[in-house]
Amino acid sequence: MTKTMESTMTTQLDAAFPVRTRRTSTAPEGVIPQPRSAPITRGVPAPRTPVAPSRSVEEIDALWEDYKATPSAAAREGLILHYAPLVAAVAGRVGMRLPSTVEQADLVSYGMFGLIDAIEKYQTDRSVKFESYASSRIRGAIIDELRAMDWVPRSVRTKARSVDRAYAELEAKLHRTPTEDEVARHLELPVEDLRAIYSQLSTVNVAALDELLGGGDDRPGGVSLGDTLGDDRTLDPASSIEAAETKFLLARAIECLGERERIVVVLYYYEGMTLAEIGRVLGVTESRISQMHTAAMVRLRTRLVEAERA
Repeated sequence: MTKTMESTMTTQLDAAFPVRTRRTSTAPEGVIPQPRSAPITRGVPAPRTPVAPSRSVEEIDALWEDYKATPSAAAREGLILHYAPLVAAVAGRVGMRLPSTVEQADLVSYGMFGLIDAIEKYQTDRSVKFESYASSRIRGAIIDELRAMDWVPRSVRTKARSVDRAYAELEAKLHRTPTEDEVARHLELPVEDLRAIYSQLSTVNVAALDELLGGGDDRPGGVSLGDTLGDDRTLDPASSIEAAETKFLLARAIECLGERERIVVVLYYYEGMTLAEIGRVLGVTESRISQMHTAAMVRLRTRLVEAERA
């Protein structure tokens, strides 16, 4: 009786709440079944890969004690690796005010020397955080290295900043570009001294000819600064075509002149003869040659103007 009731209740429950069975399929022969990937849920961020925890405060204090007691290479290397992100942060702040030609990796390498110097000279008994002490050391090392590579004296850099500041202040005040006299009065300098500063500042800003314009080095088909510079040794295509067209129109206009006027033009402009010499060749006076030359110029000018309008 009990088994009959249990089987009856089970049948009723299965009918009311059918159990969904997973369809099984057989993989083709020679194919290894792969496990199903987890379902992708949109809007839910994927869990981040756990990052190895950094050194604790106690471990860093132990490294400092070990390094200051007996300066070992292992403790020194551990401190350098721990504070290396500080160098990248300081180099990033310094690089924001530098031109794009300065590589960020170079700044980081310069700053590493400052970090090593700070680790060697830091005194743990002082009430100063190492991060604050090392930041100034790192920044100083980067600036010292940049100044050592700079071919422009610091005095010229200072003058450049003062001139730029004067221009900015006068433009904000006058709402236009200031003149040399106005900038000189603002700086309390003679105009000659300001022009001398301009000549010194001409060597401050130097750009690389192979630097791409309007983007990074990874842009395909980029145009470099050298590609935009003009070459005076090459002919301008537009000017060449315009000169050839003018020569053609002038030749046609000369052919339309009278015989004696054409001879005057050829002898005067192509043979380089004077009006008196042309008069002796044609057997007329110099004044008559002058009249013929003036009449020929008027006709040539008229025909060229008509050709341009057409």
